[in-house]
Amino acid sequence: MAQPVIHVLNGPNLNLLGVREPHIYGRETLADVQAICERAAEGAAVVFRQTNHEGQLIDWVQEARSQADALVINPAGYGHTSIALLDALKSLSIPVIECHLSNPAAREEFRRHTYVSLAASGVVSGFGPQSYHLAVQAALGLIRERGDAAARSPQT
Repeated sequence: MAQPVIHVLNGPNLNLLGVREPHIYGRETLADVQAICERAAEGAAVVFRQTNHEGQLIDWVQEARSQADALVINPAGYGHTSIALLDALKSLSIPVIECHLSNPAAREEFRRHTYVSLAASGVVSGFGPQSYHLAVQAALGLIRERGDAAARSPQT
């Protein structure tokens, strides 16, 4: 099997990790989270990105259709609001793992539903930065089950 490629996409405000509400999101920075993902990937290639712009996030999801074997996404606030993001995710035929640092089910009512979950293979939440480790490991497991890395090809 060719080397798997995992895209890890991060939505708005995650660039502020470590300083924004550390009592909820922790003191680790986004660079710390990237290092966690790269270690968890066990040699798989990791494309790690963050944006505060919904259209950019959607462009990256669409790019993953032909360039990734799995997608880990922390949509942040867009998970609760973006039907456009859901539609982009539904175009993927690769595993999608939704990832959250906090546990949205234990927070405000408006955070308890995400559109992303409707397109996700699974959801990992509530473990702080460890959520990313678990999500990347889950993505690797799904890639191995499917044998997708060797069969990656552009989709229509």
